[in-house]
This record gives sequence, structure tokens and C-alpha cells, in this order.
Amino acid sequence: MNNLFINNSILDLALRAAAIAQFAVAILNLFLIRIMKWKPDLERAPLLVREVFRIHVVFISITLSIFAVLTWRFAHEIANAATPLAIWLAGAIGLFWLVRSAMQWLHYSASHWHGNSLRTLIHWTLFVGYGAMAFIYFAAGLWRNA
Repeated sequence: MNNLFINNSILDLALRAAAIAQFAVAILNLFLIRIMKWKPDLERAPLLVREVFRIHVVFISITLSIFAVLTWRFAHEIANAATPLAIWLAGAIGLFWLVRSAMQWLHYSASHWHGNSLRTLIHWTLFVGYGAMAFIYFAAGLWRNA
């Protein structure tokens, strides 16, 4: 029983770390155009593409903030697989991060980072970080009290 408590405590802590990371990504996402210096590229894009891009930036940030708040508030319930809702929420957020992690390799061209050490490091950090969040949520969703 004590071992189970330790494991659930570690998972609770990992979920809280994931909540903080998701909120950080949500905030960072709002400044991505400035950070990546994409303004000139966006200005050359058609108006509809610019509008859709900006709306998606906001809605991804809202989605990640919702994930962060729900995870922070219900970390204990998620870590203990206390309800079917906690299990399904963990599975859904885990799937989100698994797909995002996979897209880091399947969607982006290697030409964006190949030969640039800093961009390669960022690419790998994002891949591993997103994958780690998927792992944490899947661990919580699959965790069962014995």
C-alpha cells in the first residue's frame, strides 16, 4: 500500500509538472510569431491564411490552458484513476500529446533544423517534451489501484 502511495504521489507531481509545462507552452504560443520572426512571412500570405493562423494560435493556447487548469485541479483524481472521467481525460490529453510529438517528425521538414545546432536542439526538446507529456497522461490513464 505504501508503494502505491509513492507511485501515485510521483504521478500526481508529474501531472502538475505537465500542467505547468502546458500553460507555459500556451503562453509561449501567443508570442510565437514574434519569437520566430514570422511577421514578414505572414504579411505575404493571403488574408484568410493570416486570419486562420492567428485564430488557431489563440485556440491552441486556450486548449492548452484548459488542459493545464483541469490537470492542476484534478491531478490527484487523474493520478489515482479515481473516476472514468479522470481516465478518459488522461487518455484524451495523452493522445493529443502523442499526436503532437509524432507530428514533430511526420509533418515538419528536416530542412527547418538540419545543420543548425540550436534548431536541432529545439526540435529534439519539443519531441521529447511532448512525448513525455503523452507518457505521463497515458501512465495516469492506465494506472489502476490494486
